[in-house]
Amino acid sequence: MTVRAQARVNVAAISRNVATLSAAAPGSAACAVVKADGYGHGAVAAARAALSGGATWIAVVTAREAEQLRAAGLTEPPILVMGALSTEELDIALAARADIVVWTEGMLDAVSARGGGRVHVKLDTGMGRLGTRDPVRATGLVRRAEADPVLELVGAMTHFATADERGDAFFGEQLGRFTAWVGELRAAGVNVIAHAANSAAVLRDPASHFDLVRVGVGIYGLDPFGVDPAAQGLEPALELVSWAAAVKPIAAGESAGYGRRFVASTDGWVATVPVGYGDGWRRGLTNNAQVLIGGRRFPQVGTVSMDNVTVDLGPGTGVSTGDEVVLLGARGGERILAEDVARALGTINYEITCGLLPRVPRILHADGAPV
Repeated sequence: MTVRAQARVNVAAISRNVATLSAAAPGSAACAVVKADGYGHGAVAAARAALSGGATWIAVVTAREAEQLRAAGLTEPPILVMGALSTEELDIALAARADIVVWTEGMLDAVSARGGGRVHVKLDTGMGRLGTRDPVRATGLVRRAEADPVLELVGAMTHFATADERGDAFFGEQLGRFTAWVGELRAAGVNVIAHAANSAAVLRDPASHFDLVRVGVGIYGLDPFGVDPAAQGLEPALELVSWAAAVKPIAAGESAGYGRRFVASTDGWVATVPVGYGDGWRRGLTNNAQVLIGGRRFPQVGTVSMDNVTVDLGPGTGVSTGDEVVLLGARGGERILAEDVARALGTINYEITCGLLPRVPRILHADGAPV
């Protein structure tokens, strides 16, 4: 280790995951979602890897994210900004030649007043956030965009609320509403790219694929269903590693960490690992996580502090100062997944990688080769 902790990102895994998801949606273009700094993996690197894996579109949420990608040299692929935009943000997005999502007449007018741009009309089929719930109004927006000489109507879209909850009925209700609306547009001769599916929907139902699929969490090797990425043919692209900065004996009755939340019941050894909630390793993992050292599992014990955690090494493990400590990743047949950590925290895998803070450098590689 050359730093206290690092997130190692395998861009080759991202490329392969895109190819896997694309194969699950034959006939549909793949749009790689790299919002929130590529779900914590690095937006620019993730976008480039996704394009090399077969994606032809990129999606983000903010105007600045689109601007960043263009500035990094990603000048060719269409970039879809999926989020709500202020007046100032709309100017930035249009300057970045990004596609804009609209769901009101005022939004169309704002794009038109700035000289035009590429727009996607969003129907809210049940997510309850952005988009119009009224398919008649959505169709009116489509017609209005078609009629405006400075607007280019590109897409018709929606977003699923429960695609990752297999067996629920609401997914089918949303899909039915969107399918009916798209069918009406097609029957009226509207030439538009229809898109709805996220990673979970891609794997769940081919009827959701339409012309374009927006794959996000799955391209990073995170299971859209929150269980096991290997079950979906996906490989985690990020591992979080640190090192044993101190290895010291601990006697029965002695403690480690703030608040004495770990008190040794027998004589043994503890390691201090320089990573903490200041790096995004959540305090809720106090006495509630495991790490890998030398391919073996050890319990993380004591309070997670801003900068350090402690590990119970037992009575005699052979761990030495300087040994690698894996908080997310696989070694020697053992693995710790973001899904495992998410279950311990009562959250989702997205939050584990997105929550890694900038203090943790991202180290890019392709199957171990530096990039």
